Amino acid sequence: MKRILADLPDDDIKWLDRVAEEQGKSRAAILREAVSAYRGETTRDGIEKFFGIWTAQDDPDEVARP
Repeated sequence: MKRILADLPDDDIKWLDRVAEEQGKSRAAILREAVSAYRGETTRDGIEKFFGIWTAQDDPDEVARP
């Protein structure tokens, strides 16, 4: 893992510190989670995990496809 240096406005730092304290995490952990979410990793994992979950189900209420 590499380190970066980023300049953020004071209000953003205060917000990060508040969120980190509320969640019991470090400021760096909150930033890592934010970057992952921004990249779509969290969402993508959920979509890939559950995409097509009903395709193997025999559902009598399913609308017939042409």
